[in-house]
Amino acid sequence: MEDKGFCTYETAWCPGCGDHSILEALKEALEQLGKEPYKVLVVGGIGQAAKTPQYINTNGFCGLHGRAIPPAAAAKIANKELTVIIDTGDGDSYGEGGNHFIHNIRRNADITHFVHDNQIYGLTKGQASPTTDIGHVTDVQPAGAINTPMNPILTAISMGAGFVARAFSGDKEHLVSIMKEAINYKGYSLVDILQPCISFNKVNTFQWYSKRVYKLDSGYDPANRLKAVEKAMEWGNSIPLGIIYKEEKETFHDKIGFLKNGAPLMEQKHDLSKIKSFMNDFI
Repeated sequence: MEDKGFCTYETAWCPGCGDHSILEALKEALEQLGKEPYKVLVVGGIGQAAKTPQYINTNGFCGLHGRAIPPAAAAKIANKELTVIIDTGDGDSYGEGGNHFIHNIRRNADITHFVHDNQIYGLTKGQASPTTDIGHVTDVQPAGAINTPMNPILTAISMGAGFVARAFSGDKEHLVSIMKEAINYKGYSLVDILQPCISFNKVNTFQWYSKRVYKLDSGYDPANRLKAVEKAMEWGNSIPLGIIYKEEKETFHDKIGFLKNGAPLMEQKHDLSKIKSFMNDFI
């Protein structure tokens, strides 16, 4: 088979969508890290962002709405040699997939989660998402969104995530650097990527973000959890970008001896008699 490297393909995204920049950043990050396409798995659920596995030359899996994390975690548990990346949206990750998001933080499987956060449901025509600001008017919320928006950065830190970062699709060079750090991190890593939706979100535009985002400087210590919580709560007139929090933690594999020290699970021998015994219990 011809080696195409990390080539990308024609997308169904709107011209000017922030997803284009994220796709190119992912490609560049994987190339700069020296990864090989056949050793990378990109997983999505359902949504515009969740189409990413279809547009890049890697192993890909598109699951159900909100169900990107379970197959991603399972793939990593089965084959620890895979680089497993989830590339999906804020609705898919924090709405339908909110339960999996929370509990995978507890599990700490070694997967990387890139969330295209456009603060709207782009595929299903613009209703409010979990991260939509209060008062945001949509066709479904004509009087404005009334629910308190979810803060994914604060949620992840408070739940014990070891790597939590934010980036902006309008600054691809910085995004690539954050993606590389997240992929290299051993354990669950979350990168919330601010990504304007030009079709359905006329409030949180490229200009809106550009006036508010700023990069954390070298004096910021991402190991300071209390400072990270403060930065996670900073939103509105100023929005910090960068690694908000980072802590080395035991991964799911580290906690299970035969996964940590043995061959990839898919290569380990299994006792078929025990498996048949378990199956017979359900007959």
